[in-house]
Order: sequence, then structure tokens, then C-alpha cells
Amino acid sequence: MLPVWDLAVRCFHWSLVGAVTVAGVTGFILGPTWLTYHLWAGALMTALVFARTIWGVLGPTYARFSSFIAGPFKIMEHGSEVLSGKAKRHLGHNPLGGAMIIGLMLSIFALAITGTFQLGGEFKVGPFSFLTTYFYGDTFGGLHKLIAWGLLALISLHILGAVFESMRTRENLPLTMITGKKERRRGDHILPQIGAKPALALLLVMGGWLGVGLLGLSMSSKPGIGMPINIAGSQYGSECADCHIAYHPSLMQGENWALLMANLDNHFGEDASLGSRTKRQLTDWLIANSSAAADTKAANVLNDRRITATNPVNIPLA
Repeated sequence: MLPVWDLAVRCFHWSLVGAVTVAGVTGFILGPTWLTYHLWAGALMTALVFARTIWGVLGPTYARFSSFIAGPFKIMEHGSEVLSGKAKRHLGHNPLGGAMIIGLMLSIFALAITGTFQLGGEFKVGPFSFLTTYFYGDTFGGLHKLIAWGLLALISLHILGAVFESMRTRENLPLTMITGKKERRRGDHILPQIGAKPALALLLVMGGWLGVGLLGLSMSSKPGIGMPINIAGSQYGSECADCHIAYHPSLMQGENWALLMANLDNHFGEDASLGSRTKRQLTDWLIANSSAAADTKAANVLNDRRITATNPVNIPLA
């Protein structure tokens, strides 16, 4: 038995399986109430792929990109050999498997970028919130979903490929990703051994994680585009919160706030009349900070739907 997959590669592989599973389940099935777990899973996926990228340059022979990245003609040649039954058994990734690995890694990086832009534009949090409007966040959200389906398709092909190659070579490939060892056979495609540089790799990975983390925190501290006004300590908050929750003015259109304030003598069945000056000040403030003044998801949905008491619509939760 020959050692092929080192501990770092195996830990990366199965950790990524877990992170992708959590991200997929929370994103496709459980919905927006599980967003926090989805974000942590996505962050872990990105961190793992970054580490694998470093290890792909500084790791041992079969972990290195140079051992399995092939050009399009080499990939097609290998595919033709597989179909004709003449393909050699590779101890590491074969050209088709290598192309799949690169596709999976690029898809995860693309998911991280589009997801972060969506988070910034739609929810006004994260490192890109100060750069992204709701429109662009929503656009990136569509791309994020499309790439996620593409990743799901690649994962399905990856699993089918592992099953097919296991049958073709009469070897349990998933098991080799646990033990790290493969049987040596005559005619195998074997590469010359290259030593790893674990100390340098660890330094670069930890430095990269720390640098990106600190940069992300710094960027996240900047206010997002179109953030709604803080109503804490406002006249509206003090006047209205005495009787009920002071709902944020960006959750309703200006004309509806004007209508509501004009009928305070019959405010949901109660008399909530105010002095004329206070009423005018509150009305002007509510209209100035209504949904038209904010760039949040709720405000954009309200403005697009033109919701009124006589024109109700269903507002999507996600």
C-alpha cells in the first residue's frame, strides 16, 4: 500500500463535505431563519478552499495542482481512453477528476463572493454592505442561487465519477480518502515524489485567514448604503411607543403614513389625537423616513408592490 492522500487533504475533503451539507440544507431546505448557520457554513467552506489552494502549491506530490491539472486536450484524451477501456489507473486525481476539483473550488469561491454581496445589498451587513445597493444585492442573490445549483450538479457528477472509477479500477475510492492509502499495481500512472512545505503553508494559511478576517471586520464596520434611520430616542419613538411598538417608518410608504396620521382620532378604534404642531412634525418625519428613503429589502418590496389598504399583496419572506 502506498500513501497517497496526506492528512491535510483528507481533513479538507471531509470537512468540506460537512460544511457544504450544512450550507445546502440551510439554503435549499430550511430557509432564511437558518441564515446564521448558512453563513458560518459558507465561511468555513471558503476558509477550507483557501487552505486547500495553498496546500495545492506547497503540499506533497498528489496534493499539488501540478499533479492533476491538465489542459483540455489532455482531459479529452483521458475521457476517450476511459470510454475505450485503455485508461491507466492514476494514484492521484486523473485529468477528469482534477478538472472536477478545480470546478468545485472555483464554484465555492464564486458562492462566497456572490453571497457576501447579496448579504450586503439585501441585509445591509457584512464587508460589502457599504458598496452594494439592494438592486445589486438582489442581482448577486440570483447569481448565488444559480451557482449553488451548479455546485449541486458538480457534486452529483463528482459522486457518480467516484462510483464509476471505483468500479472501473476495482478500488473503493471513498475509503482511500479515509485511509489515505492505495494499492500499487503494475501499469499505474505514478509521479515522482515532491516534498511538502507544511511550515510555510501553515504560516500562509493562518496569515491569510487572519488578514481576511481583520479586513472583513473593518469593512463591516462601515454603514451600509441606504440604511434606515435609527428611531431610538426620536420623537416618534417616544410618542408612539407608549401605546404600542413603534414600527420603523421604512416599513410603510409615505402616502400611507400621511393617511394614518390624518386619522389619529380613529387610530385602530382608539383616539390617539396629538397637538397640531406635534402631529405635523411627526407626519413630516415619517414621510421623510418612509420606505422611499431606505434601501432595505422590506422598503424595496413595499415600493415595488405599491401596497395600500385596498391593494394588499403577499410579501415574500425570502
